[in-house]
Formats: sequence, structure tokens, C-alpha cells
Amino acid sequence: MTSATPLRRQPVQQRSAKRVERMVEACASLIDEVGYDGVTTTLIAERAGVAVGSLYQFFPDKRAVVQSLTLRNLEKFMETITARFSTTVLEHWWDAVDSIFDVYVAMHREVPAFSRLHFGDVVDMRLLDDQRDNNAVISDRLSELIAAKFGIPLHELQLPISIAVEAADGVLKLAFRRDPDGDPGVLAEAKELVRGYLSSRIDTRQPTADGQPKSTPSPR
Repeated sequence: MTSATPLRRQPVQQRSAKRVERMVEACASLIDEVGYDGVTTTLIAERAGVAVGSLYQFFPDKRAVVQSLTLRNLEKFMETITARFSTTVLEHWWDAVDSIFDVYVAMHREVPAFSRLHFGDVVDMRLLDDQRDNNAVISDRLSELIAAKFGIPLHELQLPISIAVEAADGVLKLAFRRDPDGDPGVLAEAKELVRGYLSSRIDTRQPTADGQPKSTPSPR
């Protein structure tokens, strides 16, 4: 759980909740159009069709609106990965890695403002959690998912996954600098990079997704 609290107060009524959602969505569309620096609370309020005073009832500033948007994207990311894990046959941990990559790329292409914000580093290295940097939040959540899915002890995953996330973050940014939809060659190399590193750190004799021990070859 993050310790970040972007909202001044939680909306109680359904009407207020919908108004807050409109503000967050307006912020996302504006970031796509003018970038984070070009967004103001006045623009967000105008786009959402609310008074600026209404925005300030729930958010202290534009950073808080962006923080709420980024936290929402994190939950979408994790929920989509969890759903993939539940509905896709994953024989080995590197199949899970491929799924995670695919979800990230799809969000980058499809989710408003995600290509500009990612998970918040352009705004604040601790936007998701004021006690940990953003990539640490991501790597901890992914470690927990993979540990639960494949029966790998969590403590054996935490450091390798955190390093893999940092490496992947840099290469994925390169892929999207080269091509707005993600350079296919660089995306493929990013997968190979992470697979190769993790295969040297994670015991390939670990149980498969069905819980049965299995000796497996390294990913290719």
C-alpha cells in the first residue's frame, strides 16, 4: 500500500466521486495535449466542467491530480497483469515477464497520458509512495505477484526484480523515444535483456505455475 494521499478528502456522494473522476480524466487528456508543465488547475477544472473551487475541495494542486491519475494507472497495470496471470497459461516465470512487458506496452499505447507520465518519474521520483521511489513500488508489487504465482520465495525475487525493473525502465524509454508506439526491435531486446539477467538469478528448478517442481532450460 502506498502512503501517498493525493486527495484532501474522499468524495462521499456518487455525484462527488464522478466529479473527481472527471477531473482526473481531464488532467490525463490535457497532459497528452500540452504536457505536465502546460497543465494548470484552471485548465483541468475547465476541461472537467467544474469550478476551480470545486477542484480545490478535493485536490491541493495539480500535482495531486496527477498523483491520483498515476496511482489509478498503477492499479490498472497490476489488475491487468493479475487478470493475465489468471487467464493465460504461464508455464515458466519468463512467460510472466513477457506478459508484464505486453501490458506495459499496451498501456503506453492506449491509456491517456501514460506515455507522458509512465509511473510518475517526470513529476516526482516518489509520486506513488512518499517513502519509496516509484520503481521500488512497481518491483515490490511484481515480486509479490510472481512469487505467489510460481511458488518462488519472495526474498529470492526482490533484488533481481528490482534490478530488472530499473534496466527495463531505461530500455523501454529508449524504445518509445525511437517510435511513439515502441520500436519493435528495442522492445524485443528489452525482453531478452530481462530474461537473460533473471535466468542467471532465479533458480530454474523452481515450481511451475501448477505448483509442480520442474527443471527448465534457460529462456531463449
